[in-house]
Amino acid sequence: MPIDPAKLRIEMYPTKVLRTKGKEVEINEETRAVAGRMVELMREAEGIGLAAPQVGLSWRLFVCHVPVHEDDPVDAEIPCSSEEFQVFFNPEIVEFSKDMEGYDEGCLSLPDLTGEVRRPTTVLMRALDFDGNPVELRATGLMARCWQHEIDHLDGIMILDKMTQMARLKNRALIKSFKNMAKG
Repeated sequence: MPIDPAKLRIEMYPTKVLRTKGKEVEINEETRAVAGRMVELMREAEGIGLAAPQVGLSWRLFVCHVPVHEDDPVDAEIPCSSEEFQVFFNPEIVEFSKDMEGYDEGCLSLPDLTGEVRRPTTVLMRALDFDGNPVELRATGLMARCWQHEIDHLDGIMILDKMTQMARLKNRALIKSFKNMAKG
């Protein structure tokens, strides 16, 4: 059944699709149109990344845009931001750095919730780009964190699963309210 990208909306926790592992997708007119709509939704929500499960699709697709910041290192060998929006089909992280760093993360499917998540600081990712070309990209800093966060979504994993114990305790009431709203 064809998907109408105009009808896509950001799904809120605890919607089941957010806990479903995404399937690889074929790159065609429909999947590109969905990616375009995802970029629109991400921009409207002022996010830096959005994965297909967050719009109700169990696909291995995410979009992101980690804008260049004045504090970014000039001429850095490994990018930590991007000038343009990025679209990745069937991505996988094939290498993680050993060094880890904690950072407060949020999620468009968990409004108003943030919590510390420890992640490797640098990653190497393989994917297909918007045109279907295979790419192998390395990122560090916020962009590496964003890629890991979005690929977690493709595996049915949310920041709730990765937050530090203190962050989970701090957010306990808010998490409970999401579950109650879903029941109500």
